[in-house]
Amino acid sequence: MVFRGSLARQLFGLQLLIVLALLGAVAGVTIAQSHATFRDTEGGRLLSVAEDVAATAGVRDGVAEPLRRYTLPPFAESARALSGADFVIITDARGTVLTSPDPTQVGEALPTEGSTAPTGRAWVGVIGDAVVAHVPVINESGRLAGLVAVGRAQPTVWQTITESPGDLVVYLGIAAALGLGGSLLVSWWIKRQTLGLEPREITGLVEHREAMLRGVKEGVLGLDQQDRITLVNDQALRLLNLPPDCVGRPLGELDLNERLRDVLAGRTHGQDEIALRKGRVLTMNRMPISVHGQPIGAVITMRDRTELAALRHELDVHRQTTDTLRAQAHEFTNQLHTISGLIELGEYDEVVRYVTRASRAHEEWSAEVVSKIADPALAALLIAKASLAAEHAVGLRLSADSRVGELDDALSADLVTVVGNLVDNALDALPATGGGWVEVDLRQTEHDVVVRVRDSGPGVAPEIAEEVFRHGFTTKVAEHGGQRGIGLALTRQICVRRGGEVSVRNDGGAVFSARLGLSAAGGSR
Repeated sequence: MVFRGSLARQLFGLQLLIVLALLGAVAGVTIAQSHATFRDTEGGRLLSVAEDVAATAGVRDGVAEPLRRYTLPPFAESARALSGADFVIITDARGTVLTSPDPTQVGEALPTEGSTAPTGRAWVGVIGDAVVAHVPVINESGRLAGLVAVGRAQPTVWQTITESPGDLVVYLGIAAALGLGGSLLVSWWIKRQTLGLEPREITGLVEHREAMLRGVKEGVLGLDQQDRITLVNDQALRLLNLPPDCVGRPLGELDLNERLRDVLAGRTHGQDEIALRKGRVLTMNRMPISVHGQPIGAVITMRDRTELAALRHELDVHRQTTDTLRAQAHEFTNQLHTISGLIELGEYDEVVRYVTRASRAHEEWSAEVVSKIADPALAALLIAKASLAAEHAVGLRLSADSRVGELDDALSADLVTVVGNLVDNALDALPATGGGWVEVDLRQTEHDVVVRVRDSGPGVAPEIAEEVFRHGFTTKVAEHGGQRGIGLALTRQICVRRGGEVSVRNDGGAVFSARLGLSAAGGSR
């Protein structure tokens, strides 16, 4: 059966069917119990009537002597009238009916299916639609002389209902009223809970929401008050590398790093929070959600900044190249001005000594780098950084034990990024007035390359020693409460991707140590 109309009407119809089915079941059980009670009660009473008739001397004589059988009908009819039974039947020893209220039964065999009376024992049971009691008639010699059968038809279902005291009808009426009232109340409550929306409208909203979530370019993740995932779109699954069955699971059960859990759970505050996940740089924003002033969860939106970070890094490389060229041009300009002044003063011998001294310093640094660093890209980076450090009035030196051989292109590019970020970070950490120094130590082992960059600056505060990598802070802006960067975050990402690590400690200044495997080991969390 299909119900048409509003949701409340359909629910009411279904609940009405359930109530009717329950009422039918109650009525059936009640009628069955009434029939069982009737069989037990009437069976005992009919057995007593049959025993009284069978024990009557006139009945025993009438059954035993054929000439006296005319006396049996008065005994049977009298017992039937006094007991209210529907019939009292007397048979001979073979079960042939001698007297019965129905004259057509006289001379016929009495039905005795399942009865023990022919064997000499009384019996009560149901034959057809009547409750019947059979009692044997025993003669003076103790032998079976006949049977007495007393019976009463069982009431029909309608008779059971109409002839009862009315309890069944009353109970069914009360149950029906309560069921209908409850159905109306449930229908009203469902209507209120669904804001008056019909099933097709609810389905449309769900489909629209799913289509909207799938169409959003940014990743969207919903959480409830217990930090369980309530909704997630395909982009968020991809960015966070979550399993498809993550809906309904708490954040603690997912393979997420501590930084991601802090951002998703709202333990960090701010806009455009940066987190790393499986080689991706993610920008995330968390918005708490409330209904009627009660918090119900939060929605987190996220964007992939990996490509942007790569472009920014590429721009930084170009900027650093430009800065290096500018620093070198500035240095050469100062040298040319000095040479020009010396020439004007006629200090030709001093010009020769100055040029020799300047060229020797540059050649010595280049020779030192090239002798210790066999990789051309890394050596070129260190040579260029020397000019940038000189512009800042900072001394850049290479440790005596530094040794790096030729590297493959991928490791060379990663190492240039790591060393460049750590040297820039060290230069930024030194006072703007200059006078400090930065030392770079590079060593290659059988399995990895170890980078150690040390400066003479104030060092890194212990409370942010881990967060400079996890949050993507630079030490310079962290000290002054500035915006976050991603230089150190990218450094950590590269190190972890290559099966290594990066850390910082203080030893007369900040000492950053990074280790990169010679081959990539897999993505980071």
